[in-house]
Amino acid sequence: MGIGELDREAHVPEGTDGGTGGGTDRSPGGTRGRTPGGTPGGTPGGAHPSGQVPRTLAESLRAGGDGALTALLRARPDLLAPVPNDLTQLATRAGTRASVVRALERLDRFALQTAEALAVAPDPAPYPVLLALLTGDTPDPAIERALPRAVGVLRAQALVWGDDERLRLVRTARELLAPSPQHPSPTGLGPTVAEATSGMSPGRLQEIIATAGLPATHDPVSAVAGLTELFTDRTRMAALLDTAPPEALAVLDRLVWGPPYGEVTASPTPPVRWLRDRGLLLPASTRTVVLPREAALHLRGGRAHRVPEPAAPKVETAREYRPQVVDDAAAGQAYAALDTVAELLKSWDQGGPPVLRAGGLAVRDLKRTAAALDVPERFASFWLELAYGAGLLATDGEADEKYAPTPAYDSWLDQPPAERWAAIAGTWLAATRTAALVGGQDAKGRTLAALGPGLDRSAAPEVRHRVLRLLATLPPGAAADPETVLARLRWDRPPRAGVDGSLDPREQLARWTLEEAELLGVTGRGALAAPARALLNLPLAEAAPDVASDAAPDTLTGLTGPAGPHACEPSVAASRAATLLAPLLPEAVDHVLLQADLTAVAPGPLLRPLADLLSVLADVESKGGATVYRFTPGSVRRALDAGRTASDLHAFLTTHSRTPVPQPLSYLIDDVARRHGHLRVGTASSYVRCDDDAVLGEILADRRAAPLRLRRLAPTVLAAQADPTALLDGLRGMGYAPAAESAEGDVLIARADARRTPPRTAPAPVPEGPPTPDATLLSAAVRAILAGDRAATVARKEPTAPTDTTGPRTNGTLPRTSAAETLATVQAAAMTGSAVWIGYVNAEGAASQRVIAPVRVEGGFVTGYDHTADEVRTYPLHRITGVAELADDEV
Repeated sequence: MGIGELDREAHVPEGTDGGTGGGTDRSPGGTRGRTPGGTPGGTPGGAHPSGQVPRTLAESLRAGGDGALTALLRARPDLLAPVPNDLTQLATRAGTRASVVRALERLDRFALQTAEALAVAPDPAPYPVLLALLTGDTPDPAIERALPRAVGVLRAQALVWGDDERLRLVRTARELLAPSPQHPSPTGLGPTVAEATSGMSPGRLQEIIATAGLPATHDPVSAVAGLTELFTDRTRMAALLDTAPPEALAVLDRLVWGPPYGEVTASPTPPVRWLRDRGLLLPASTRTVVLPREAALHLRGGRAHRVPEPAAPKVETAREYRPQVVDDAAAGQAYAALDTVAELLKSWDQGGPPVLRAGGLAVRDLKRTAAALDVPERFASFWLELAYGAGLLATDGEADEKYAPTPAYDSWLDQPPAERWAAIAGTWLAATRTAALVGGQDAKGRTLAALGPGLDRSAAPEVRHRVLRLLATLPPGAAADPETVLARLRWDRPPRAGVDGSLDPREQLARWTLEEAELLGVTGRGALAAPARALLNLPLAEAAPDVASDAAPDTLTGLTGPAGPHACEPSVAASRAATLLAPLLPEAVDHVLLQADLTAVAPGPLLRPLADLLSVLADVESKGGATVYRFTPGSVRRALDAGRTASDLHAFLTTHSRTPVPQPLSYLIDDVARRHGHLRVGTASSYVRCDDDAVLGEILADRRAAPLRLRRLAPTVLAAQADPTALLDGLRGMGYAPAAESAEGDVLIARADARRTPPRTAPAPVPEGPPTPDATLLSAAVRAILAGDRAATVARKEPTAPTDTTGPRTNGTLPRTSAAETLATVQAAAMTGSAVWIGYVNAEGAASQRVIAPVRVEGGFVTGYDHTADEVRTYPLHRITGVAELADDEV
């Protein structure tokens, strides 16, 4: 469809009816009636405030007022890029294919079913006809209650316009939803009789109506009308089907709910021939027949859909817990999440794994990370992506790139635990990177790597918010049945039909959300915790109200930002969540319990300085309610490498232990300290030096030293062809305690926080379409559009006909007057305080038309209030192409 055709729908008055609905306004169910009152979205019933029926979508938008226009731009923010000049341009843009597709994808199931019914209804369709298509022959109170809301949603999103006697689906939406052989309708209906018989020979048409028992006609148009009238007349159609063979009825049963197409041979069977001869099956191609829409509606009892779904399914409760139990469980998971992220990044303090050439983490490195964290690989991917999304982890930017913590990690560690959790939970809510995709393949068949490209899913934040807000519709402490949550999501956003039978992407995201929320401590035992309610701007004392079936689904509002009476800024929400979580987290302790078996037990989370030094001095052996640390020669040497002395370690343990320091631990520290630094490793390629040449002789004689390729340069010096790091590791593996030294011979101290990346910006989420505009932008855009519309539609006096007091409406051309006439007209307007209509060409050569109220004319410039821009502006007179006075009724 071209732009010109869209323009015609936007501002050319309707003529004759479209004909896509079969050329009749008869209700499929044989009923007529009037809509009960007005429908939401715009003026009641879609009527013009003056009582006139809107003839175009632009006129319908013009009749809706500021509130309806604001709601439209909020629901469809893509219409704001850039801000339309006037309502006609807005209506044209609202009818473009990309915008309509995006709007249809955001409809709930019943609103979409309503649009689908309108696509197979006459154009325009009276409200009773639409109602009959959804209810069929049997009235359905639920549908009758829900239909006004659905029509209101379609009107509010500019997908439907017109009053209740002439409901019109925008042309692009009708083309997308109407049945065709290439794009079957979700209703399962086929083409109308008129569409299916287009191109059929007049002789064949006469044969069909004669066999169907209809009188002969003189032209194909009346023949098609007669056949259509037969199929829409319930009594006559029932009588015709009573004469059908049972086998023919069985054929109709297979086609009635779709797909309506079937293949036939050159010599069809008698039942198919019987149906074809009477027009109940019409040819779609040489080998295909189709059940016409009117016949299918009769067989369906007038219903367009097999199962209308006017009401949203309820989210059911699986189990109920005391709210305190849920909050405690969630707090335990939150603390475990903080501990896991800190452990992950601490293990990469000296530099993490290398970055793949294509970006991301190698599979073997992911396996090692999962083993170090003692979690499955998919959970390791989640923690990696969470740290990366929060800006705590990044690449170092070196020639051989590696992953390492960022400086933001140190700032994050300095925060209280509850604030740290609020920061990473907020990151998860807004992130578009989806860790669960790791290990899968992209569109080109390449494996997706953790921290690599291709993991962004723009729908993820919205799905997470929707899932959590659905959990919030249950009372505090109630865990939802996951399948009912998914069913509700499928109603809110009907899944896109997949040809490969795979799960809908949104459903996959929803399942992952439930799992990740439990892992992160957003939920506890499947129920939403109080800190998460605060983070989502939800009330805490009672459950958030469910979205009733007679309310628009987006009243589940604030999906990506504040909304409702409890709304606040994200930073304030995070602070509230941290305040609620803080009392639930265990208090940090400043002591450990030393054991005689070279272990230390931390009875709770340790204060950060104590935890940092203890993690260097000992290895974590087990975690749980209490953390167990084990002292080994390697861990003690690690503390000595970090610059601590034996006396420092003794004093540290004495100060922070509630039990006496065991003698074996004291002996271990003294023994390692006595041998520490006896050997020195430096860089030549690398070398080992020691004052005791006997020790060097032992090393040379040891077979384990062969890979180091050592040779004696002097009685106290060995040279190696391995690098210093490999040499250090090799000698330590042989049981020695070497120390690294600098070129000046000083011992090098390796600190745990020595490696950090340069300051990095956390990856920005990839938005799904244009962002929702804020109130300030919406207000300004509405003012600009309405002002531009006034300038485009204002009545004016033509200079050539000064006696014409009504003036024609502008046709989009700029006014043309001489420079003297322009100057005289604007000067007169400035003296009388009246407004004029001008044509203006800016410095870039862009032409526009404006309504201004001049207040000063001097120095070749006119200054006045520009109604189009809603502000005072100054225009050079030489760029004004012409000026015209406004009509008397507009002044």
